[in-house]
Amino acid sequence: MQHSDASAFRIKQNQAAGVTFILVGFSEYPDFQVPLFLVFLSIYTVTVLGNLGMIAVIRVNPKLHIPMYFFLSHLSFVDFCYSTVVTPKLLENLIVEDRTLSFTSCIMQFFFACVFVVTETFMLAVMAYDRFVAVCNPLFYVVVMSQKLCSLLVAVSYFWGIICSFIFIHFLLTLYFCGTKLINNFVCEHAAIVAVSSSDPYISQKIILVFATFNEISSMMIVLTSYLFIFVTVMKNLSTGGCYKAFSTCASHLTAITIFHSTILFLYCVPTTKSSWLMFKVASVFYTVVVPMLNPLIYSLRNKDVKETVKKIFNTQLLCHKM
Repeated sequence: MQHSDASAFRIKQNQAAGVTFILVGFSEYPDFQVPLFLVFLSIYTVTVLGNLGMIAVIRVNPKLHIPMYFFLSHLSFVDFCYSTVVTPKLLENLIVEDRTLSFTSCIMQFFFACVFVVTETFMLAVMAYDRFVAVCNPLFYVVVMSQKLCSLLVAVSYFWGIICSFIFIHFLLTLYFCGTKLINNFVCEHAAIVAVSSSDPYISQKIILVFATFNEISSMMIVLTSYLFIFVTVMKNLSTGGCYKAFSTCASHLTAITIFHSTILFLYCVPTTKSSWLMFKVASVFYTVVVPMLNPLIYSLRNKDVKETVKKIFNTQLLCHKM
């Protein structure tokens, strides 16, 4: 039995060493390579500055050391990491002719992308629960949303993301790949990888479908239930301005959730046929490149405390520069 496992491991090693992928990306449109590079570089710059800036602002202002911003700082970290896993390779492939990627590099990119996507899915659900407690049980908010519970909820989100990714990778590695294959995408995404497999991807496809469906339904149930209770609470207390004000803080979170989940659901609905790959790639761009940029903008533009902190930082920097 041990001899069989060792042989299988050597076969996988030899397979990984002999397999290379070529990320097609947007190479079919050579006239758009430079404009796309500039657009994506601008988006990535805003993403990095926005998300790291959000984390810095939350750390600097003691007023923001509350559960809502604790979760927001982790959401910004996840967005930064997710974008960094995908976008630099996309930018590189837009300006170089050699778009090859090793088997190991492709699998690792897919692994980390899965970790951060699943983590963000449940981080948004955790933030919905936080808003539910803040609006429906404001007097017990500090007690219920303790530092211990907040840390546990964040840790579980990361842990489940890692578990899901290991499961996906395990079944992906049961497939057989050989030679040089064209990945019809700009990122090592599951559907694009299994499409070039030389073996039947049925089990791998079913596994990722089951887990993706579970993640989507369970996270959306948490979000919808939380906001249903929030809506009922606000309707009962419309006469008190405090509850309405608390509900208004949910607007940014609802916007972020709507954009994130609508993009995921759209990708689920796009069939991976040859004629639909362009639509699939455009949707993937929005999902992997644009969404991580939007979250810090959504939260900062609608948040008075964040805007005031940013202004103070800029004013301090200007004063130091003048001195």
